[in-house]
Amino acid sequence: MRRRRPGPRAEPAADPARGIELRGVGHSYGERTVLAGLDLQLTEHRIGVIGANGSGKSTFARLLNGLVQPSAGQVLVDGLDTATQLRAVRRRVGFVFQDPDAQIVHPTVAEDVAYGLENQGVPPAERAERVAAVLERYGLAGHADHPAHLLSGGQKQLLAIAGVLVMRPARIVFDEPTTLLDLVNARRVAQVVAELQQQVVVVTHQLDLLDGFDRVLVVDCGRVVADDAPAPAVAAYLALMAGR
Repeated sequence: MRRRRPGPRAEPAADPARGIELRGVGHSYGERTVLAGLDLQLTEHRIGVIGANGSGKSTFARLLNGLVQPSAGQVLVDGLDTATQLRAVRRRVGFVFQDPDAQIVHPTVAEDVAYGLENQGVPPAERAERVAAVLERYGLAGHADHPAHLLSGGQKQLLAIAGVLVMRPARIVFDEPTTLLDLVNARRVAQVVAELQQQVVVVTHQLDLLDGFDRVLVVDCGRVVADDAPAPAVAAYLALMAGR
């Protein structure tokens, strides 16, 4: 009697209530350890991440949607492992880089925003509708056919955000989104972040951006050394920096 070959394994169902989990996570670049011993569950609506340059913040951010894979441990998004279910994870977690030029890949504004939708196989009519809506929302509708590289720094950052939001992820990670911006544009991006319905994780040096956040992590030498509400977490960070 012939044995039946086992069919493909069904992927475990996503469970949004679990949020983002880091289980015994560490990461090294060669022999240099940049993160170690991270055990966290991130379910709050607004989460900030602060720390000195070189503390491991950006690597931490990149772990959350699989741009970087852990050298040890697991990162799970809604129960899905970034190492084995990366495509599903990327649909759930958008990522906005510090430098929007690293994210803008197409010649015109509208083409760049549409790029992710094309990859997802969204039909042309729906794609055009969603692109138009997000450009209108962020004040870029009048620039739809303009060369993306000719936008101002603030407009480029809004374009990068629009390109993520048009794909409707449930969670968005921002890696220092205001660092390269002047005060006016930094405030505009801060307002955009504050108005988002999605869960956001924001790596930042701009401490006032954290006002109203639910939780702030302080990263130092690759470990989370404080995990609290914004005021006590920022106080812990300032005390840490004062002792350097």
